[in-house]
Amino acid sequence: MLVSLLGTGSPLPDPHRAGPSTLVQAGGLNLLFDCGRGVLMRLAAAGVGPAGLHAQLLTHLHSDHTTDLNDVITTRWVTSMGPAPLPVVGPPGTQGFVDRTLDMLRDDVGYRIAHHADLDRGPEIDVTEVSDGALDLSALSTAGVTVIAAPTDHRPVAPTVGYRVTHDGAAVVIAGDTVPCDGLDRLVDGADVYVQTVIRDDVIRQIPLQRLQDVCDYHSTVIQAAQTAERAGVGTLVLTHMVPAPPPGGAQEWIDIASGYFGGTVLAPDDLTSIEVPTATAG
Repeated sequence: MLVSLLGTGSPLPDPHRAGPSTLVQAGGLNLLFDCGRGVLMRLAAAGVGPAGLHAQLLTHLHSDHTTDLNDVITTRWVTSMGPAPLPVVGPPGTQGFVDRTLDMLRDDVGYRIAHHADLDRGPEIDVTEVSDGALDLSALSTAGVTVIAAPTDHRPVAPTVGYRVTHDGAAVVIAGDTVPCDGLDRLVDGADVYVQTVIRDDVIRQIPLQRLQDVCDYHSTVIQAAQTAERAGVGTLVLTHMVPAPPPGGAQEWIDIASGYFGGTVLAPDDLTSIEVPTATAG
């Protein structure tokens, strides 16, 4: 399996980091988790076009994780030479979110259908809402890939989910935004790679701005993520969506903090960093 951190940024625009998005490639599938700001530019840099996606999975419906869903939908539609329904997976509420996105795109869809004779229908989206359990998608079963969802805790944003992708004995967890909770513990248990949104609450609490300090309520701190990883026997902890974002080359302090609570490998990647996860066949 290959895990590519397409976007490691936060809601604040950053010239060095795109919005939250992670590509997991397993069993010949391209699975895109979240679709933050600039996702298709990063996806192109990773060598994958939207027509090559096998599923778009959302951890939750916060704007920074979904802002470019419209771009994924539109660009997949206009670059596919035939019908290409996009599977979109997310927590309850995702169907309504997709419906509203398609309604927002209605003018553009009309323009393109009027202009291109080979386009006779708009984008097709197959939505699956999940809260707990394995996904039932034909592409997954055919490829021998299992994706399990479990509820996470990002309240008042609710419901939210994290995902565990398993293929050929290897397991990767995309946790999204959450504080430690039972669902997260279930997902990460024994995982090879655990990708977690993190904050530095020690830094944030020194900034006299309540709106920024509010983010401490519902994100894992670096220490909490490390403790979750240690408790679960994870192989590699990947810190992403770091708030406040470290300056270029400044992530080592985050790694050092996590390493004080977790005995495995800790990474705090830049955009487009890829992590190879050995499978049983590869091993």
